[in-house]
Amino acid sequence: MRVVTVPNRDDMHALGMALASLVRPGDLIVLSGGLGAGKTTLTQGIGRGLRVRGEVTSPTFVIARVHPSLQGGPSLVHVDAYRLGSLVEVDDLDLDTSLDDSVTVVEWGEGRVEGLSENRLEIHIDRAAGTGSEGDIDPRTVSVAGVGPRWAGVDFGDLVAQGVVDASTSGRR
Repeated sequence: MRVVTVPNRDDMHALGMALASLVRPGDLIVLSGGLGAGKTTLTQGIGRGLRVRGEVTSPTFVIARVHPSLQGGPSLVHVDAYRLGSLVEVDDLDLDTSLDDSVTVVEWGEGRVEGLSENRLEIHIDRAAGTGSEGDIDPRTVSVAGVGPRWAGVDFGDLVAQGVVDASTSGRR
């Protein structure tokens, strides 16, 4: 697991771009964290790093958006599972049909989509409101854990090398 402190919105976006360099078609990313934690901002960075078409916005009301690649890479499937009440509703989205060919990011996915793949990135964003100093408004603590054989041996240290600060490492899952 890699834990980084992300001081601001721009750095959250940069973290998403760094994550995009690690993902490939078939990857599932499960995002968790409170309202306003930065899940969509992180996903916007992933979308930019993957060079996908269209503005990446929160899919709260449409539940899922597909952003095709501009360069022949994987599409980004961006899902907001906040309003989904059951695993049946998740299953109704048929995410498994596009999973192999795309990078699928699910906001509010914890406890809802883990069954889609034994291999996934689990990212939790913690917002410590009111703790930032001037210029560092509400820094976030972001935990990135790779689950399954796909992520065994992946060095999340590159996330730090690409401009995200204050890193620490703890045991891998």
